[in-house]
Amino acid sequence: MKILNDLNEQQKTAVKFNTAPHMIVAGAGSGKTRVLTYKIAYLIENGFQPSSILALTFTNKAAKEMKDRIIQLVGKKAHEIWMGTFHSIFARILRAEAKKIGYEENFSIYDREDSVALVNSCLQGLNISIDSLNASKIQSRISYLKNQMISAEEYSKHIATDLIEKKVAEVYLEYNKRLKENNSMDFDDLLLKPIDLFTNHQRILSKYRGQFKYILVDEYQDTNKAQYELLKHLTTTRIKICVVGDDAQSIYGWRGAEIKNMLNFEKDFAKAETFRLEQNYRSTGNILKAADSIIKNNSGQIRKTLWTENNDGEQLSVLRCTDEKDEAYLIAKRIKKEITSRKISLNEIAILYRMNSQSRALEEALRREKIPYKIIGGVEFYRRKEVKDIVGYLRVIANQDDEESLLRIMNYPQRGIGNTSISKMIDFSRKLDIPLFTTMLRVFEVIEVKERIQKNVKQFKLFLDKYINLKNELSLLELTSALVDELGILRMYKEENSQESMQRYDNVQELLSGIAEFSKTNPNATIHDFLADVSLITGLDQYSDVENSVTLMTIHASKGLEFPLVFITGCEEDIFPLNQRFDSNSQIEEERRLFYVALTRAEKKVFISYARSRYRFGEVAYQSKSRFIEELDPATVHELNKGNTRKGGRRRKAFYDELYQEDFDEFNQERRSFRVGSRVTHDMFGIGKVLKITGTGDNQKVTIAFEEKGTKTLLLKFANIRLAS
Repeated sequence: MKILNDLNEQQKTAVKFNTAPHMIVAGAGSGKTRVLTYKIAYLIENGFQPSSILALTFTNKAAKEMKDRIIQLVGKKAHEIWMGTFHSIFARILRAEAKKIGYEENFSIYDREDSVALVNSCLQGLNISIDSLNASKIQSRISYLKNQMISAEEYSKHIATDLIEKKVAEVYLEYNKRLKENNSMDFDDLLLKPIDLFTNHQRILSKYRGQFKYILVDEYQDTNKAQYELLKHLTTTRIKICVVGDDAQSIYGWRGAEIKNMLNFEKDFAKAETFRLEQNYRSTGNILKAADSIIKNNSGQIRKTLWTENNDGEQLSVLRCTDEKDEAYLIAKRIKKEITSRKISLNEIAILYRMNSQSRALEEALRREKIPYKIIGGVEFYRRKEVKDIVGYLRVIANQDDEESLLRIMNYPQRGIGNTSISKMIDFSRKLDIPLFTTMLRVFEVIEVKERIQKNVKQFKLFLDKYINLKNELSLLELTSALVDELGILRMYKEENSQESMQRYDNVQELLSGIAEFSKTNPNATIHDFLADVSLITGLDQYSDVENSVTLMTIHASKGLEFPLVFITGCEEDIFPLNQRFDSNSQIEEERRLFYVALTRAEKKVFISYARSRYRFGEVAYQSKSRFIEELDPATVHELNKGNTRKGGRRRKAFYDELYQEDFDEFNQERRSFRVGSRVTHDMFGIGKVLKITGTGDNQKVTIAFEEKGTKTLLLKFANIRLAS
């Protein structure tokens, strides 16, 4: 095949082999995506039907880019490949087989925000209060248990022993019950339900084993127990399997990923072969040597030796800083210097950090120096309130049992149906064991609800019925455009005419444009197809390097990306590595792999910064240099400033004074988004609108007009308010 001429010898060997289960250990920057892409093209050219190939990735972006490249190589027949993320592929199978496991094919998919809202509703319904755990933490616990394939029943009967665990178990059981009643699944269910399906329906399993002749898995080191079980269910001696990954980049143990899936591949699959891709095309020699000097300290790994034909390049530079403000200042100044001396663009620079809270000082410094930047992992487009509101309408139109979406839109835009009335309706539906949507039809039986509000509920029900009946008569774009127009959402934002409202106006317009584009690309797509697509979009799927700005992101979010110039910040003990995680040696090894990932994002130059003190937990903490800096090969690194960072005198002090003194670990980026006119929510006082903000730092106060509790002035640091969504 001519296309193999584009590959090196190691890559060619891996692409051409297909006689047994095999694992391709692909070091950072070794052309992993190229090999996977060319292997699929090679299979098609050698007689495999595209529809018999199942290719599983970890991001929609990766799947789309690979499929587009395969189409270039072998033509339009590549459209027939089953390619996508684990979640999207198995959601597709679940929709086709939903009735076999007691669901309707129009089931909703809950993202994390929806799941947290449902957990909160369960807590209220069960009248449970857990002092040390909020809804978000309980949802994270439930998600972790699902990833470990521990059912609510098993957890309740055999694992939950103390009082808190027993309460979590009670919520877990109720949460699953409510999901089923809502004809909804959360993200974790998209992996667990297919296992139930295949385990209990042998004919269905045989159907898909007959469908797939070749299974390929990208980023195998990030698979969890459920994903591993799915692969074992689908794989037989007749079905070939190829997995690709890098154990040195296994960084998701905290959410259930199991590196042992990769380390034990040869034991798990009979007669398995292993191929290594060791030539790096991305980084300089010095960066590779530095990365190797880090990762060799881990005992649990597949040994490999990365090499490159690139030149050695510059040494890594270490910036010793006085505190986090000094760190931010030095990085901002260094960026200005580098773009001038290297003639590079801002979008070729990334600032990486271990925790989101580290971005605060960095953002302040970049704004001060007028350096454009974007944050990856901030509020994603489809998670923004105004977008989720409209998507909420579409979800109810598609699935009337989706109670969480119905509650979201019940009084948006405001139609005089308050929280008290909604609570009475929920009580009625629970008592009669009927859906909330049905309760709306019988609202006149809910005698606790005032007659005026009953009429409002009836009008809202008629409004929804109208669009439910229209969903099969109008195109998706026509339906959504008519819905938005009748609701008057765009008009409402335009009349408010604030900076925030106009941004929301633009986002609604962008949503309509996105629906138009989706409809053009998928001319036969239904409302269910669009909602499934939206539910599975992640932050990285929306990453773009077109905008000329510096990229700020966590190291986890940076995986799979590359930049000519990389800053790795906050390299201190307790931060990177994050010491509280070290219950075992495996966890410090994962932190070390994370540092390896950070280093190997860089093509030409790396700056590593650490501070001698940092404002944390309300006071100054004195920091120790990260052990990872000490582990670097001394020949690959040098320290730039030896800590002489106070030469800026008054000018730098003035710069520092403008940076907020906020709690480092408790910093919430939403807090910085509050402005006069923002709609916010408070656990006790409910929904309100910000009237006034005064003071700075720890003394900042906010005055809010709450819909049901009147006007309150709160100290922002302790108020625990969030942007309404």
